[in-house]
Order: sequence, then structure tokens, then C-alpha cells
Amino acid sequence: MTTTLWMTLPYVAFTSFVLGHLWRYRNDQFGWTTRSSQIYESRLLRLGSPLFHFGMLGVIGGHVIGVLIPESWTAALGISEHVYHLFSVTAGTIAGVAVIIGTAILAYRRITVPAVRKATSTNDKIMYILLGAALVTGLLNTVGSNLLWGTYNYRETVSPWFRSLFTAHPEPTLMVGTPWTFQAHGLVVLALIGIWPYTRLVHMFSAPVGYLVRPYVVYRSKETKAVDKRRYSRAWDAPVLPPR
Repeated sequence: MTTTLWMTLPYVAFTSFVLGHLWRYRNDQFGWTTRSSQIYESRLLRLGSPLFHFGMLGVIGGHVIGVLIPESWTAALGISEHVYHLFSVTAGTIAGVAVIIGTAILAYRRITVPAVRKATSTNDKIMYILLGAALVTGLLNTVGSNLLWGTYNYRETVSPWFRSLFTAHPEPTLMVGTPWTFQAHGLVVLALIGIWPYTRLVHMFSAPVGYLVRPYVVYRSKETKAVDKRRYSRAWDAPVLPPR
């Protein structure tokens, strides 16, 4: 069971993540979008979206530092474990609360606004459930395991386990005996990684590069359009002006 949960399952999720993005890019480029619903409702979106996205940047940054960077590296920089945990708990709690509030606002919007609710797919619902579970268990790890029921140094078990998955010698046994909140968080995140390519989360890997080189958008007044007698004039043609 240990090998299945902490070695086989991660590789299945990573494979789905990589191949799923390649498949979707090749077969569904028009669907590679956030599927924005701003046209239906904007007030709640303006409040929830920044909280979610800016908070998520902090959460991802915290995971990069805490999981991918070994404890020995921060120690070599003179950062003690006490200082590291103090910083991680403070910053992680602020970022986590911001993301949870933002997610709650966006979920409330999807439930209560009829037009947005109709535009919500089954994949969106599954994504919201997994994302919410990942956020709640992650916040439990940050607050609970550091403040409420004692300190747990995940950088000695969870972090080395995750890094070992990208080496020739994975160590699934490192996850045995870790607190249940860390195990639950790990499994939920793996499930989220596995379904990532098939949801609107793919827009995370999009960049508006074409915006820099796209043609100008031409706006014309009603008076100008009335002068041009051609019914289907091209947008980039100069307007036909009346003779003086």
C-alpha cells in the first residue's frame, strides 16, 4: 500500500499532467482558456479573483521554498529552523486565508448566479472540490501542525519524499508515520495534478504573447459607418470620407 500511494500514484498523476497537456494542446487549442464568465457577473469576480490569484502566488512560492529547497540549503544561508517556521507560518497563513476566501467567493458566485451556474461544467465542479480540499488540508498543515497541536518538521519527511520522486531512487517509506493532514494534502494534490490538463487550470501555462503583435482594433463611430456605403467593409480599411 505504501508503494502504491506514495510512488505509483504520484507517477500516474505526473504522467497524466504531462501527456494530458500535450494532448489538449494538440486537440483542443480553442478550449485552452479560462472560459471567462465575466460577461455574466463582474462584481463578485472583481473581489474573488484577485484574492485567489495573488494568494495562490504566495502558496506556490511557499511550496517551492518548503518542498523543493532542502533544509540544508537554508541552514547554509544562516536561516535557523525557528526563523524559517516563523516566516512560513505567517506568510503561509496569510496566503492560504486569501486563497480560501477568494475560492469561497468564486464558488458562491457560481452557485448563486444562474448564468454562471449554467456555464459550470462537471470538470469545473470536480476541480473546485479538489482545490478546496487541497487548500483546507494545506492550511491545517500550516496552522495546525505548527500552532495548534505541536510543531512538525515536514522538511525531514515530506519534502525529501517529493524530491526523491524525481531521482532514480524514490523513497515512499518517508511518508509512513507522517500526520494524516500531510498525507491527505498530498493525496488531494496528486489528484488535482492528475486532472489539471482537463480543466480550465490549463490557462496557468498561457501567456498573451500574441497581444504584442496583433493588429490594431479599429473602432468607428456610427457617423463614419453611415458614410461608408459598402455593407461588409473590412475593419482595417480606411474610412471613405465624403468629398469636400
